[in-house]
Amino acid sequence: MLIDKLRSTIRDIPDFPQPGIVFKDITPILKDPELCNAIVEEFASQLDGIAIDVVAGIESRGFLFGLMLASRLGLPFVPIRKQGKLPYQTIAEGYKLEYGQAIIEVHADAFEKGDKVLIHDDLLATGGTVVAASKLVERTGAQVAGFSFLISLDFLHAKSRLRRFSEDIITLINY
Repeated sequence: MLIDKLRSTIRDIPDFPQPGIVFKDITPILKDPELCNAIVEEFASQLDGIAIDVVAGIESRGFLFGLMLASRLGLPFVPIRKQGKLPYQTIAEGYKLEYGQAIIEVHADAFEKGDKVLIHDDLLATGGTVVAASKLVERTGAQVAGFSFLISLDFLHAKSRLRRFSEDIITLINY
């Protein structure tokens, strides 16, 4: 079963990036092409029936499966990056992290008005990054069609923060 395989493959790194944080390391997944393909197929299956025009992935681990998923669905992929990483005109949104503050950006022309955007990231923790990404999508005139995450830290209750943008929140493994 996919969930069991994910649980046995994802490794916990205590006190990273600072004391008290248990980092969920997905890099062991990347060494298993069959598992990567199974993840993408599971996302595609769960997204069946949800209208999506574009997949947006959040830097940096959101690029990994976000691009694979966009390719699998035959859709464009848009990177949402940390401030200063995109070469063209951007719009930016600041937010709080679990352990600090940050700013993300997207190209100003990344989405067409009315596009239905799936936002993908590897992990949903407090939801700050994803809320900021959702605000960026809306500021371009597009709309959030849903969210997909490999991992959700449900004890942080971030899904409630996302429902104002979309009720369609897919997570493959919950802690």
